Amino acid sequence: MATPHHQIHIQTTPNDHLNRGSLTDRRDTKYNAHQVQESLTTRVTKLICAVFLSILFTVGLVTFVLWLSLRPHRPRFHIHEFSIPSLAEPNGPSTARVTFNVTARNPNLEIGIYYDTVNLTLYHQDQVIATTPLLFPFYQSPKNTAIIYGTLSGPTLKIDNAGWMRFLAAQKRGVVPFRLDVASSIRFKVSTWDSRRHKMHANCEIGVGSNGLLLAGDVGKKCPVYFS
Repeated sequence: MATPHHQIHIQTTPNDHLNRGSLTDRRDTKYNAHQVQESLTTRVTKLICAVFLSILFTVGLVTFVLWLSLRPHRPRFHIHEFSIPSLAEPNGPSTARVTFNVTARNPNLEIGIYYDTVNLTLYHQDQVIATTPLLFPFYQSPKNTAIIYGTLSGPTLKIDNAGWMRFLAAQKRGVVPFRLDVASSIRFKVSTWDSRRHKMHANCEIGVGSNGLLLAGDVGKKCPVYFS
C-alpha cells in the first residue's frame, strides 16, 4: 500500500517582504544609534580626560614655579681684594698687615637671610695665622649684597719668624697661598617662617704675588659655600 506524500507549500506575500525589510531597518537604526552613543561617550570621556590633564599640568607647573622661587639658595661669596704689603718690605712680621674685601650675595628672590656673628679665619698652608669676628648679627634682604672688609694687624696676626720665612719661601716660588674661611650660622626667612640654623662656611682659596697683592686671576673669584 503506497504511503501518501504530504507536500507543504509556503506562500509569501508582499507584506512578508515588507516586514522583513522593516525589521532589518529597525536593527540598522538601533545599531547606528548605539554607534553614535558610543562615539559621543568616547568624545566626552576624551574631553574630560583632556581637561583633567590640563588642570593637572597647570597645577604642577605652578607648584614647580613656586618651589623654585621659595627654595632657599645658599649665599654666594666672592673675594675682591686681599693684600699683605709687608711681603715687599724688609721689616718682616713686625709690620705685617692684611687687608681684605669679600662680598656676600643673597641670590634669593623672596627669601631673606639672618646671619649670626660672622667670623673670619685666615690660613697659610693649613696653619691658622689670624682669627677674628667681623660682623655682628644682621639680616640680609633678598637680592642684596653685603660687603665684608677689614684689616688684620698687630696681635690679631699670629705670624712668627718661622711663619714669615715660609711666606718668603713661597714668595720666591711666585705665589703665597692663603685661605679665608668666613663662618656664621644662618637662617632663611620666608614670609613669617624661619628655617632652622645652618652652620655655614665660605672658603676662599687665593694666591698673593711677590708684590703682596691678590693675583689678577683671583680677583672676583667665587668662594665655595658649604653647610656643616
